[in-house]
Amino acid sequence: MIFLVRHAKAGHRNDESPSDSQRPLTAAGWEQANKIVGPLIEAGAMGPLLSSPFVRCQQTLSVLAQRLGQDVQLDSRLREGKAFLPMLELMAQTADGSVLCSHGDMIPDVMTAIERRGCLITTTANWKKGSVWAIERSVDGEFITAGSWPPPG
Repeated sequence: MIFLVRHAKAGHRNDESPSDSQRPLTAAGWEQANKIVGPLIEAGAMGPLLSSPFVRCQQTLSVLAQRLGQDVQLDSRLREGKAFLPMLELMAQTADGSVLCSHGDMIPDVMTAIERRGCLITTTANWKKGSVWAIERSVDGEFITAGSWPPPG
C-alpha cells in the first residue's frame, strides 16, 4: 500500500507572489496536515515521505515526518505541470508505506492512468486539497485497488 496526498489548503495564487512554488499552507491547511497524520499512520504509512518541491506539499507532509522521525524527500516528478508518466513510475517503484504529496493537476491524471491499466477504483474520486488516495499494489508493482479519503474537517 502507498498513499498519494493532495497538498493541504494553501494561499491563493496571485501576481504579487514571487514564485508560486513558495506559496505556503494557510491556517486551515496546517489543520488538514495535522488531521491526516493519524489516519495515515493507522493505515500503514511509515515512509519514505516524498514531496513535490513546492513548499505547500513539503509542509503538508512535515507534520507526518516529525511524527515518524523522518525527513521529507523532494522529488520533481511530483511537481505540478509535469507529465504524469514519471510520477506513475515513481509510484510503482517506491516502497510500501510510502506517502507521496503532489498537486491537483497531477493526481487526477495519474489516477485515471492507473484505472486504465486495470486498477479498481473503490470509492468516488476525491481531488480536493487534503484528500488522500490509498493505493494497493501487487508484489510486482501493479496497481490493484485504490480508494480516496475526503479531506479532513
